[in-house]
Amino acid sequence: MNDSSVTDSPIAPFQCQPIGRVHSCFKEKFGIPRQPGLAKTALAELELVGDYALMDAVRGLDRCSHIWVLFLFSEHLERGWTPLVRPPRSQGGKMGVFATRATFRPNPIGMSVVKLDRIENRNGTPILHLSGIDILDGTPVIDIKPYLPYADSLDDAHYDYAADGQKQNLRVRFSEPAQLRLSNQKDPAAFRQLITDLLSCDPRPTHRRKPDDGRIYGMQLNNYNVRWRINNESIDVIAIDNIDNSAPTSYQHP
Repeated sequence: MNDSSVTDSPIAPFQCQPIGRVHSCFKEKFGIPRQPGLAKTALAELELVGDYALMDAVRGLDRCSHIWVLFLFSEHLERGWTPLVRPPRSQGGKMGVFATRATFRPNPIGMSVVKLDRIENRNGTPILHLSGIDILDGTPVIDIKPYLPYADSLDDAHYDYAADGQKQNLRVRFSEPAQLRLSNQKDPAAFRQLITDLLSCDPRPTHRRKPDDGRIYGMQLNNYNVRWRINNESIDVIAIDNIDNSAPTSYQHP
């Protein structure tokens, strides 16, 4: 039965209010994993703000191992949407926006399931410490929900178009200058593992994913420009430079 009086009734617009912001290691879009959980060592803090910065608002949340973070693609708010998009896997072909997780959406809302490591009470403000994130630094958050394993993990679910994370299984090698820079880090092993995890996700645009690519790429990670290239034998980290001292001529973007 089709109730036209219900179907044809207008839907009132609704405005979301950001409840917090993300402080992450990702200072630009290039290099961010395409989905959460692919780089488990990628860390962030989620800071609640304004009227929502209450410890009462997160009471009980520390019993969750993982949470859903709903956020705004803030860099795309003014760019509108399109019914057809070219996701990375499509090799230039187009798909319907609702069949993808593309950023150019009617409502530019993203979602990530991330690990909740702990909740800090910082002078009365809740700070959620997260890992396995794929969210740009400064991103506004519009909601947080607990991840429910019995409902959110479905054994019979599938999507043939995106069946896996397309990770590289190549060895990651660090040059001597890069190793020297690593040795000066507060936690060299953790930073090395973060770089390894991110580069194994192959941040290159799909059309550049060739064994003989040979290009030198760079990504801003924390306060560093990590320069690297991928060939058919290995992923080579060439240098890890301070952002102020990095050479822009070697910094390649898709």
